[in-house]
Amino acid sequence: MFMKRVLIVNKTFPTAGVNILKKKVETTVLPYNDYDPECLPHIKKNLGNGYDGLIWNTKHKLTGELLDLAGPKLCAISTMSSGTDQVEVDEVKKRNIPLGNTLRVLDDAVADIALGLLVAAARRFKEGIADIENNEWKIGVNWTLGQDIAGTTVGVVGLGGIGQSIVRRLHGFGVARFLYSGRTQKPEAKELKAEYVDFHQLLRESDHVILVCPLTAETKHMINENTLRMMKKNAVLINVARGDLIDQNALIKALKEDWIFSAGLDVTTPEPLSRDHPLLALPNCCKFQKVCYRMRVNRPGGSTGFIGVMTPLGLDFSAPSHYCIIELEAVVTRIPLRDLLTRKLDPPL
Repeated sequence: MFMKRVLIVNKTFPTAGVNILKKKVETTVLPYNDYDPECLPHIKKNLGNGYDGLIWNTKHKLTGELLDLAGPKLCAISTMSSGTDQVEVDEVKKRNIPLGNTLRVLDDAVADIALGLLVAAARRFKEGIADIENNEWKIGVNWTLGQDIAGTTVGVVGLGGIGQSIVRRLHGFGVARFLYSGRTQKPEAKELKAEYVDFHQLLRESDHVILVCPLTAETKHMINENTLRMMKKNAVLINVARGDLIDQNALIKALKEDWIFSAGLDVTTPEPLSRDHPLLALPNCCKFQKVCYRMRVNRPGGSTGFIGVMTPLGLDFSAPSHYCIIELEAVVTRIPLRDLLTRKLDPPL
């Protein structure tokens, strides 16, 4: 009996996860990063080699053309992200291929990063660290004055799982008022004491604005010159969603001219930024790498890794020794993988 074959299109997929996959399926990992010029041509070249499963851990768009190259043998696709903006979902549906993503898996991790960026941008950590590193210590109460979080209004654009996790954490900071916007009102908002408003009202009334919504045709460049001018002069803008939610040229202008107080970003367009990119030179722009994926988890007797469960390929990771940082959802059942493995593992995740 021949083993099923899985293609992983980016070499950054963790080794521990690859080793687990190799026990169950024939696994090929392409040796390039997204920003390597050879990446996309190499993906196209390999897709036609008859793979059963595809792990699309890349920012390149999975298009109908690429799916045609993969051919009819392809029976499962899984991403390594909660969003699916890097996939032409309609093209996948046309071919009746199950598509998995990682909803809720990284809610807590991304929320932690959002709070770190908020504190860093509001309290001007970047400038303070630079002063210390340059031996330019300043004395007195007027050194690098920042913004409070306690007693302020926080606006969350997109009150999904990540947005809810952020609000829960910020309750401990003494935030006075929470606003949120999105396509629909959320039943969880009542418990979180968050008020539903339209996007423009949220921008006008919030001291801190946190973007955690999906990237769609409607949300691309939702933060632009017009909307930045709606925000308060003391506003702090945080983006932990997708870089293209923000018109970066408009943001650079806004930060240089003090339309808003500061920004904290862990996503940009492109990624990585060149070292001479103007965003990196701004003292009031705090930029992190995307570090929410990078966690070290230790559990007695277990291994730590990133795995994908691709049910139609006959994969099953029910062994108690496989404790994993979850990155991919079960593609056929469409059950969030955290929930699925909680039922299967002992002790649960």
